[in-house]
Amino acid sequence: MLPVLALVGRPNVGKSTLFNRITRSRDAIVADIPGLTRDRHYGRANWRGRALLVVDTGGFEPVVDTGIVAEMARQTRQAIAESDVVVFLVDARAGLAPQDQHIAAYLRKTGKPVLLAVNKAEGLGPAAMAEFHELGLGEPLPVSAAHGQGVNSLLDAACAYCAPEPEPEPEPEPEPDAGVGPQAEAGEAGEAGEAQAPAPAAPPRSIKLAIIGRPNVGKSTLINALVGEERVIAFDQPGTTRDAIEVPFERDGVAYTLIDTAGLRRRGKVFETVEKFSVLKTLQAIESANVVVLLLDASEGVSEQDAHIAGFAVESGRALVVAANKWDKVDDYQRQRFASSVAERLPFLGFARRHDISAISRKGLRALLGSVIEAHRAAFAKLSTPRLTRALQEAVAFQQPPRAGTVRPKLRYAHQGGQNPPVIVIHGNSLDKVPDSYTRYLESRFARVFKLGGTPLRVEYRTSRNPYRTAKE
Repeated sequence: MLPVLALVGRPNVGKSTLFNRITRSRDAIVADIPGLTRDRHYGRANWRGRALLVVDTGGFEPVVDTGIVAEMARQTRQAIAESDVVVFLVDARAGLAPQDQHIAAYLRKTGKPVLLAVNKAEGLGPAAMAEFHELGLGEPLPVSAAHGQGVNSLLDAACAYCAPEPEPEPEPEPEPDAGVGPQAEAGEAGEAGEAQAPAPAAPPRSIKLAIIGRPNVGKSTLINALVGEERVIAFDQPGTTRDAIEVPFERDGVAYTLIDTAGLRRRGKVFETVEKFSVLKTLQAIESANVVVLLLDASEGVSEQDAHIAGFAVESGRALVVAANKWDKVDDYQRQRFASSVAERLPFLGFARRHDISAISRKGLRALLGSVIEAHRAAFAKLSTPRLTRALQEAVAFQQPPRAGTVRPKLRYAHQGGQNPPVIVIHGNSLDKVPDSYTRYLESRFARVFKLGGTPLRVEYRTSRNPYRTAKE
């Protein structure tokens, strides 16, 4: 287990900036807006050869017991309980606030090692640190998360509280040979052959799974249902999730990295700077994912915005599974209307499987993950050139490409050009004359022959140059 370093403090003291500084990343959204971070955000860091797990938390208000602020406080308490060291961040420019006193009182009760870091202390002398002695948490450490000043000393102090790394066990020395000669060697080989078990199969590739959809369709609730704990804030208020939160978990021997994303609204309704950051993070999460689950609200049907979100996922080439949430809250008539709206507005998702689920009741989740695994396998399938060429020839024999004037395109052979999504490269003559309708025919044919359900498929053409054509012609 890696040592866990939790960053705690009231809103807008610079926790996310310090998180990015320590992890040397830009994973956390940073803006001069209070309450930007809400969920626990984990990141890895390496300090002087020592691996650390750093946790960014939302603004901590321990005395509030209702609303979204109370949910944020619960996430922070969980981060503190998991941590080995707590870094309590305060603001040197704003000075000591009453809320800092409440946080300090709570931290003293936990019994965790606490480091008091006074952020935004660049250019300030020791006198600016004096008032923070009142918190009774030891010597204040001046730092500047934005400029990196004092961060090295802070990490040295944090690592001093962590348990030393275990030393690697020495490798056992080889035993001396029991005998010499052909008979002894044959006997040893025979015993080794009998005792030797077959090599274990390679573990499955970790699946990076992004949950996307409109605001308030149940994305965070689905994450919590899959993980089995209140890992992210699930609140009955649109826009609760602002950042893309990665949550690793494992089920049935398969490793997943779940990505909870912010809800995507129509571009004309995105006004706040915070929401623009959230949309950007969501689009980046789709790009980096292996499989995407498009979550729909069965009680509201498929909206135009759902179709836009699905279209972006398909354009990104991501494998996709559709999940209709809140299925237990709709009657038969609403279910029929929902199926009609799916057929009407999402006809381009014919390759994706659909599952009717209830995230809050945890129904249909096992089947959903089964389709995620199948979509992932299809996205990373390896297709041999002979089989691809044979499938291409059969497709052309069944239906030839249409003529373009006096020229008919000739499709000669095919090979795989990429994965996630699968790319099939076709070589031949006059392939720039192949119409889009025939390309769609080939895509559906390849997907059916190679059972590539759950992932979009791309066909690219490479036209051979005629060596007898002169430059003048």
